[in-house]
Amino acid sequence: MIKNFFLYLKIIFYVANIVLISLYIFPGSILGWLIYRNAGLQPQITPDFYVSSNHVYAFMLLSILGYFAYRKENLNFVFVYLVFISIFLEVLHFFIPNRGFEFPDLFGNILGVLMIYFYHLLHKYFVNSANEK
Repeated sequence: MIKNFFLYLKIIFYVANIVLISLYIFPGSILGWLIYRNAGLQPQITPDFYVSSNHVYAFMLLSILGYFAYRKENLNFVFVYLVFISIFLEVLHFFIPNRGFEFPDLFGNILGVLMIYFYHLLHKYFVNSANEK
């Protein structure tokens, strides 16, 4: 039963990757088009704070899915992949029409991944220190 759960979680992680990549490479905003009927408008969940909050939330959610889907396996590869894809997708905005590279978006992507990575490191530290006692 638990093994099936992690299999489904991996599938959800893969689907979330595909959805995020699709949102990134679309020339304009798919969500803006669906909500406002205007691909030039981007829905904003919360106000930005030096970094794009939408990007922080998106990559934090993707990182959480990756963390739980692969927590029994090699998590370092997952986090390296997530940092790479966050940089790569933002750099693609140089070439995609109606999109633009923005450092706050890039920093938001990386911050979303790093927050879960630091959680992972803290969790691992406290579990290891509790097991030593």
